[in-house]
Order: sequence, then structure tokens, then C-alpha cells
Amino acid sequence: MEIDRIIATLHTYERKVLPILKETGRFDDIAKKTGLQKVEVMRALQWLQNKKLVRINKELKEQISLDENGIKYLETGLPEKKFLEQIGGKSALDDIEKNSGLSKQELGVSLGILKSKGAIEITKENGIIVQITDIGRELLKRGFPEEAFIKKNFPLNSSELKDLDKLAFENLKKRNSIIKAHIAKIIDASPTELGKKIIEYGIQDEKVIDRLTPEIIKSGSWKNRRLRSYDVKINVPNISGGRLHFVTQATQYIKRIWLDMGFREMQGNLVQTSFWDLDALFVPQDHPARDMQDTFYIKDPKYGKLPKDIVMKVKAAHENGFTTGSKGWQYKWSEEIAKENLLRTHNTVLSAQTISKLKKTDLPAKFFSVGKVFRNETLSWKSLFEFIQVEGIVVDPNANFKHLKGYLKEFFAKMGFPDVRIRPGHFPYTEPSAECDIWHPKKNQWVEVGGAGIFRPEVVKPLLGFECPVLAWGLGMERTIMEYYDIHDIRNIYNNDLKQLREIKIWTK
Repeated sequence: MEIDRIIATLHTYERKVLPILKETGRFDDIAKKTGLQKVEVMRALQWLQNKKLVRINKELKEQISLDENGIKYLETGLPEKKFLEQIGGKSALDDIEKNSGLSKQELGVSLGILKSKGAIEITKENGIIVQITDIGRELLKRGFPEEAFIKKNFPLNSSELKDLDKLAFENLKKRNSIIKAHIAKIIDASPTELGKKIIEYGIQDEKVIDRLTPEIIKSGSWKNRRLRSYDVKINVPNISGGRLHFVTQATQYIKRIWLDMGFREMQGNLVQTSFWDLDALFVPQDHPARDMQDTFYIKDPKYGKLPKDIVMKVKAAHENGFTTGSKGWQYKWSEEIAKENLLRTHNTVLSAQTISKLKKTDLPAKFFSVGKVFRNETLSWKSLFEFIQVEGIVVDPNANFKHLKGYLKEFFAKMGFPDVRIRPGHFPYTEPSAECDIWHPKKNQWVEVGGAGIFRPEVVKPLLGFECPVLAWGLGMERTIMEYYDIHDIRNIYNNDLKQLREIKIWTK
């Protein structure tokens, strides 16, 4: 029978908690009636909920409990009652103070409360005389609502108070340290239809063995007891352990791809001079990319240092083409503009710096970088002003455009995008230049992910000292991540959505 099977799987805590739900669903009451610790009750309720035997409700409510004076008055009685009991018919205030044992503060409070209730009348006859009224006599006979209130089973929920209790609560709330109220998470539980059936069916209060221990096995006590059954198919709550952000996972995955392909990683500073970021890459000083609406310039320090060994070669490349056979850009190159500090706009700056340190004996050489770059873009669903770029170079006298296509196709295949399209493009520092697209099967369209090409001699010769083919590419990682995870707003890559961070899959092709 299904019910028998379910009962056989119940833990000792569950066996204690479930029958109690027929009487009460309040968490604190369950703990008191079962004698379990609150953590044990909570554990039992969660297990029962997973078995669809119980529904757990959690909500924020104003919870009332006794404060310091409330605990005191619960034992000794409220001051106003003690005051009224000392009057008899008519008494002097001094006598009431002496006989009641009330402090002057309690005496004053009692006078005010009893007067407002119409329980006493005050006259002056050789001192202050207090006389009890019919209302006061009725109060003594019926009892004070406030006194009945502090005798209740605390904590209480303010939303569950009835009219008379609400009035007593409001009166006591105005007084010093009798009751206190705070917002608390209230937990209660109720059995489901299946849970009700099991309660009605009856659960034997027997000691079930939940786990076998060496002591139980050695003693042989398990022979006379029933072993708890386990339902291996039961739903259990998801446990969200610590994990890397999915962007970090993707970054590490990308790095492993390039390392496995024999590349070495390039690293460098986020703050660079215009010289390394733009001039060394043959970007003219009047190019729109240098405008402040595109680039973040640094105010302090505004200028950096230039490499003395190659600065004149780069200058010559801009002005007259250096010794490359090019005419250059035919303008007067400014060293001051080249010194300006900025946040790097692409990781190609690292490629330029790496090439400048190579010797003929180092070739062939392959390098990559994965790091942040900065552009003064308008923040939107498709644009960020801070993003991650995947950069790569191959410095090899025998390299050609076919090799470039091969490296890119191999990389994207390992990323999970086997269909890659290379089409003509234009960049100031590469010739030929190409745009790189990947095929998105769900959208049934090509998606642009970056640019590539072979560095121009005007870039390579001033840095390397001789002409040599240098394959280069720069790929926007966020665009690829959006396509892989089907994220439609680039800003959602970096928001603090815990559900997304917990449930998003690990990057695998």
C-alpha cells in the first residue's frame, strides 16, 4: 500500500511532527509539543514538504512578546490592579502608596490609567482622597483586560488579535517596557491531502533506525527494531554551493583553448599611453577613435613615458612610412599626443608591446590575451563601456592568411561554434583585414564577433626591426557569451541575479 510505503520512509523527527499538524501548524507550538529543537522541527517540515505531505508558509508579521516589566507584572500583578485593591471604599493616596508597595512612578501611572477608565474619583480633603467607583468594582470583579493579555501564550501575532485584545495591546504598547513588538518571519505548516490521509491512517510511535552505526551493529540491537526505508526517487532541494561566475568560467575555458594550441599568454596594464594603444599600431593622430567621445583619457597623471628605442621609428612610419616603402600618413607626428595616458581601448596594445620585445631567434611565436578593455560607449542592451577582448598574434615568417583562418576556425570550433565566416574588413593596422562571424543556429543568421588580419609593415617593422608576417585578431567575448547562453541584453551578463548565477550551465562546447 502506498501509505504504508511512505510511512516506512519517515524519519523519527517526521513521525513526531506530522501528527501534531492535526492540532496546530504554528512552528513554536510544534516545537513545544514534540520536544524537538527548532532546527529539528524545521528539518522535519522541509523533509515532509519534499514528500508532498506538508505545505510550509513563511510570511513577515508583527510579533508580540513580553518585555522586562511585562515579565515582572506577570508574577506580581499590574500596578493599577494593586492600586485599586488598596482603596477599599475610600482611601488617602499616602496610605495607598504605603500599603501597595508601588513606586512613585507606578503610582502616578496607575492614577492616570484608573482615572481614564472611570474606575476612581479623586478629591482633596486634608490631602488627596481616592474613591473607587462602580466601574472600578466591576473591573476588580471581571479582571483587567491588560492583565489577561500579559497572561497569554507568547509570542503572539498582532494580526491574529481579537477586538478586546487589540485594545489591551494598544494600551500596553504605550507603557514602559511591558510588551515589545517586532517584525519576524512567521513559519507555519499545514498537511496536504496526502498528509491528512497519513495522519488519519495513524503513525506508530516506534523507534526506527535511521542509520546503522558500529555500536548498533556490534550490540545486535538492530535485530529487534525496524530500519527506515529510503525513497531514492524523492525530490530533494537544490543545494547551491560556491562556484565561479560564468564569465570567469568562460574566460578560463578560452585560456585553456589557446594554451592547448601552443600559445603563451600576454599580460599588461589597464592604463597605457596613446603611443602603445594607437601610435604603435599605425593609427593616425587625427583618427576619430582618439576622440574623447570614444576613448577614456586619464587626467592624473596625464602623460606617460615613451620607449626611446622605437619612438623615432614609429614617428617616421607615421610621417613618411619609415623604411617600409609606404608614404605613411604624411603629417607631422606629435610626441606630446603620443604621451597621453588612457584606459586601453583594445588588447592589441599588448600585441604591440610583445612584438617590440621579440628577436629573430624567438620566432616563430604565438601569443594570446584575455582581458578588459574600455570604450566610451553608450550603455545599452548591446553595448558596455567595459568589456573583455580576446586577442591573439602569430609571428612567423612562414605564416599567411590561410593560417589565420585556420586558427580562428579551430578556436571557434572548440568554443562550440563550428560554422565560421571570414569576410573582408578594414582596420588601420592590418592589411588584408577581415571581419569574423559565427553562425547562430537558433537565430538562423550570422553574428559578428570580431576582427582580424595581418599587421601592416608600418606596424611590424618599427617594433620588430624587420618585416615579418604577424597574424592578429581581436574578438569580443561578451558577444560570444550572449550567443552561447542565449542572453539578449548584454547588461544581464554582469547583474547580480542569484537565480541566473546558480542555474546557468558551465561552459562546454
